[in-house]
Amino acid sequence: MDRRFGRAVKFLVYDLENETFAMIDNQQNLNAAQGAGIQAAETVVQSGAQALVTAHCGPKAFRVLSAAGVAVYSSDSNTVAEALEQFKAGRLHPLEQADVEGHW
Repeated sequence: MDRRFGRAVKFLVYDLENETFAMIDNQQNLNAAQGAGIQAAETVVQSGAQALVTAHCGPKAFRVLSAAGVAVYSSDSNTVAEALEQFKAGRLHPLEQADVEGHW
């Protein structure tokens, strides 16, 4: 798992009901001078995701996700598989605010 949400190379969108997933590219944000978190959050919202599991989420991305009703969870897992298992087991709790400063 990438530690910086807005700069992650890809997003994995997992359907808990059907146990299927899709990969969404985030290449446009890897070298963005600014706005990577906002654009990444908009990509997640457009995917139809209801929740986001990430290592960290900055304030601008958090506002976009929260406004769209996407719950944000923080995980210290090293892999997506570990984070998904934590989420499924109910061991993750939704963030109430961003957990890092902007431009982290």
